[in-house]
Amino acid sequence: MNRTIKKVAILGSGTMGSGIAAQLANVGIPSYLL
Repeated sequence: MNRTIKKVAILGSGTMGSGIAAQLANVGIPSYLL
């Protein structure tokens, strides 16, 4: 079963969380930092 990721919520906007959000933004996936 394959699923497409359409949007992502990231808990924590420190160094690691912001890096993950930046990489997701680079591939066009909207991300929300909480």
